[in-house]
Amino acid sequence: MSLKGRKIFSAPARANERGVALIVVLWIFIFLFVVAFEFSSSVREEAYAAHRYNDETQGYYLAVAGFQRGLYDFLNQSAGKSLQQDQQPSDLFDGSWREGNLGAGGYRVRLMDEAGKINLNRIDENALGRVFTNLDIGEPLRSILVDSIMDWRDADDLHRVNGAESDYYRSLTPPYTAKNGPFDTVEELLWVRGVTPSVFFGYAGDERTQGDSAPRIGLREIFTVDSPIDRVNLRTASAEVIHAVAGIPLEKTRLFVEERKKLSEKTLADLLPLLGIGASDAAMQSFIFTNPSVVAVEAEGRLADSRAPRRVKGIVRLGGGQQGFQLLRWIDRDSGLPSG
Repeated sequence: MSLKGRKIFSAPARANERGVALIVVLWIFIFLFVVAFEFSSSVREEAYAAHRYNDETQGYYLAVAGFQRGLYDFLNQSAGKSLQQDQQPSDLFDGSWREGNLGAGGYRVRLMDEAGKINLNRIDENALGRVFTNLDIGEPLRSILVDSIMDWRDADDLHRVNGAESDYYRSLTPPYTAKNGPFDTVEELLWVRGVTPSVFFGYAGDERTQGDSAPRIGLREIFTVDSPIDRVNLRTASAEVIHAVAGIPLEKTRLFVEERKKLSEKTLADLLPLLGIGASDAAMQSFIFTNPSVVAVEAEGRLADSRAPRRVKGIVRLGGGQQGFQLLRWIDRDSGLPSG
């Protein structure tokens, strides 16, 4: 009787032991699967990171090659040389991107005359107010922008009626102080009271539009800190800059820019009527017509099958010693470059 009892008792015990062993084995398999999955995911991520780094590195040097090509074209044109028989002096500065292939990838480059924009450090208070009026920036934002920009530039801590000095900026999060000096970059405007990202970049539907979804001209499109002159170069200024300076409708300024590309067939006196002004009009006091001397060379490089382009930008001034130019500023990975 005792033996039978032992057999009846031990059979379920062995079954329980086998069940526990099965559960342990299953947990071990799950653990190994999780470890293997994490390891494979880590390997994939590292491989992707290495591949992206390789693409970005090659893209960077393609962008540098594009920059060098743009610089070469600029120096040759300034020296009176032309790479093509039909190339006109204004062609390089029409704002369009020029593409080129190199090795397994390519680049695109464009040149922008800094004198074709408004000098943020030299414009006076009245002219600044007219610019914001022409950009359809209404009150009270217009007065806030004018006074705050002037307060940022001046050397004292006395703020204008609608301006701001360090006491205002210290109340923000994070706190900072007013520059009380010239702007070093246009992007510095984003630190100034009233300059929201929508105002700076020109987003649609911002506080200027009062519900209008039409795109607006951003401040970064019309201002510069690198122009060597007080006035705007009418030979290279964009339609948006001419509109901001003179208040001429964009339709007229865009027609002027298109006709300006045919400069070899027309003189400045022929072009000015397109803007509705004459060479002796007061509006011309804000402009000058000259060859570019300080330009921004913007370039983007990319491998043929890559989605990771690299962008660079250099501000170049003519007459920098034996090289014939001086590099004023170099910007790697310039996220501010327009994509179109």
